Amino acid sequence: MSSPKTLRASVVQAACSQYDAEKTLDKLERLTQLAKDRDGAQLVVFPEGYPMQRTFGAIVGNRTPEGREEFRRYFDGAIDVPGPEITRIENVSNKTGVFLIVGVIERGGNTLYCTIVFVDPVEGYVGKHRKLMPTAMERLIWGQEMGPRSQCWRDHLNLLLINPSQPNFLRQYAGQENYMPLCASFLYDFLVGANETPVRYFYYSKGTQIYCAPTVDARPVWQHTMRHIAIEGRCFVLAACQFAQEKDYPPDHPVADPQARNAENVMIAGGSVIVNPFGEVLAGPLLDAEGVLTAELDLNECTRGKFDLDVAGHYARPDVFGFTANVA
Repeated sequence: MSSPKTLRASVVQAACSQYDAEKTLDKLERLTQLAKDRDGAQLVVFPEGYPMQRTFGAIVGNRTPEGREEFRRYFDGAIDVPGPEITRIENVSNKTGVFLIVGVIERGGNTLYCTIVFVDPVEGYVGKHRKLMPTAMERLIWGQEMGPRSQCWRDHLNLLLINPSQPNFLRQYAGQENYMPLCASFLYDFLVGANETPVRYFYYSKGTQIYCAPTVDARPVWQHTMRHIAIEGRCFVLAACQFAQEKDYPPDHPVADPQARNAENVMIAGGSVIVNPFGEVLAGPLLDAEGVLTAELDLNECTRGKFDLDVAGHYARPDVFGFTANVA
């Protein structure tokens, strides 16, 4: 009989308080405590941050003064990593004994990054992942992670060595990076990111067991992607999405229909989900409400799944295909 290798993991579906870090951190603490007390969570994943519907006054060839001021406000609402907000998250992690994976908007010099931070109950802040390739309009406001020679990239590699008490082979990708088979990134016992290599394959080859996907992609097709990755990698997938309504944003925040403003109008619909290595949904998808989903992950299921599908092992054809990762 196999030895027990179980972990209770939660995904949080909630909106942040725009431009109010203190309220956002209060909410993070409350929901982490809920996941710990109610569900016995040892790992909690929060969504990525997102300025849904903002235009920043930009069109091709022109930026408006109002858009520049909008960006200034957004910049001032971002955080330093590490910094006082990270210290607060460390305190929450330490107090609850929960490993936290949290999406933030990071100030890196004078550039903003869509970043995910990893915080251990004992070690504190242990690393971060910056989104390698922002999607469409996101490229205007977020910088791109610069590759394997950056400190951020080294953080990903070093995470493998930091905390042997946590389950092995946790990886994380942000948002639509999950759609990028040749250029994604990251994470804890985690991702690293790669250049000119199928990144998911690279991490499958490292034995990924828990694949975390903070996002704001609430489209139904997202569910297919999460289940496919679980089956393909024979890993657990934890997807944490925001649920946000107009009331979660300042009164002057852009909305889809300015003529039909209503505090209850949905801005981001959720869809957080936990999937096992056979593509079976263990919790969720949660739609149209805030909440916390929790499941017990039997990591032996990853091994059972590799019995008939190991895409980086016995089911691979290294004699036909060769892949390399640019992580020097």
